[in-house]
Amino acid sequence: MPTIIILSIAGSIISAIIGTIWYSNSTPMGRIHMRYLGFDKLSDEEKKMKMKEAMPMMPKIYGLQFLLSLLTSFAVVFIIIMSLRNGVIPKYAYGFIVLNWLCFMVPVIGSNILWGNCDRKIAMKKFFSDILCNLVTVLVIAFLASFFA
Repeated sequence: MPTIIILSIAGSIISAIIGTIWYSNSTPMGRIHMRYLGFDKLSDEEKKMKMKEAMPMMPKIYGLQFLLSLLTSFAVVFIIIMSLRNGVIPKYAYGFIVLNWLCFMVPVIGSNILWGNCDRKIAMKKFFSDILCNLVTVLVIAFLASFFA
């Protein structure tokens, strides 16, 4: 169990790193995300003001996101380690992760985009960006966990 907890924490850190890179302003996915947030309609001064307003809440937001990522990471690590320790071949163990992503993450993200406040011009781009970010994240965490099974 200590291995699962340590790997879950490492997975949360990996999730933060992937998310930071994925949604940075220098990537196409980051520019879609900024459009989703409405930053494309703001002047540089308005963007700076919004960022300044958000700064006091950032530690709390990042902390909560870390906890959410910890839950996802724990599930991925648990599935991989328990599967491999019980004789499941790696491709099936990774298949369990992809199936969980497809059945749980994709519908939740899709529902959020469908029923959220997303500009319909970018809805599909935002959907695919978000689900692919999640897929990459869970597969990287699964790959890391497989070394410790």
